[in-house]
Amino acid sequence: MFLGRIRRTPSDPVELVARRAPGELVSLAGVGSDPVAALDSYGLDRLAELAAGHDGPTLDESAVIFEPPVATCTKICCLALNYQEHADESGLEVPPEPVLFFKPPSALVGHGQPVVAPARTRHLEHEVELALVIGKVTRDLPAERWREAVAGYTVINDMTARDLQLANIARNVPWDQSKGFDTFAPAGPYLATVDEVPDPQALELTLEVDGEVRQRANTRQMVFGLPRLIADLSDGMTLMPGDLVATGTIAGIAPLKDGDTMRATVEGIGTLVNTVKFRSA
Repeated sequence: MFLGRIRRTPSDPVELVARRAPGELVSLAGVGSDPVAALDSYGLDRLAELAAGHDGPTLDESAVIFEPPVATCTKICCLALNYQEHADESGLEVPPEPVLFFKPPSALVGHGQPVVAPARTRHLEHEVELALVIGKVTRDLPAERWREAVAGYTVINDMTARDLQLANIARNVPWDQSKGFDTFAPAGPYLATVDEVPDPQALELTLEVDGEVRQRANTRQMVFGLPRLIADLSDGMTLMPGDLVATGTIAGIAPLKDGDTMRATVEGIGTLVNTVKFRSA
């Protein structure tokens, strides 16, 4: 099942929808606007019944405004250097343990919305990633039980102001700001529930810029797989419903220019489309 959060117009409230067929959405009126909370309250089977039984008008996904696929998010947990080829292109070694950094929830933006680079950066890069959506309060979860934490999956594009990041690395100071600006965590279009993704460690990742394929790899190439990541993240830190875990990008990062359109795709989950805008200095 694919659950989305949309507005029909900019002034309308957010509503929860299900994708019943490609391009066709049905409203899940009466169950709230939070996909994770709806899954917890109603269960996947009941939500599927409501979507299948919908007899009102359908919505064209090209005519709605997408919000991020989570209504509540306390943190976006991001993994660095989790693919060997990306580490190689960055001139860095794969770390012996997972390396974590955070993006603030204020960085989230939905499918179809612009990524706006602040005037302080002139070097913006894309990073397509598989993201896990946490479904329940999770702490100290053993690796073999990692699936218990997951409500579903989505696509995330870990936008990076590379000039700011490299400058901070050279100064040996934290580089979180280069990752955390508003709109620097586009995610969506949908939350794909776990039944739609039987093997999240066998998914093709691609990113195109104006039709040019820049990134392509498979999640089986992760250095640290999903069981290890969830066990490591939840060791002493509580993961909350709606939190996102961005599992690391693949090789092929490259600069963007004003007006570029990015298409970030994770096989079986969806294609996230966003256009780049640079603010004048």
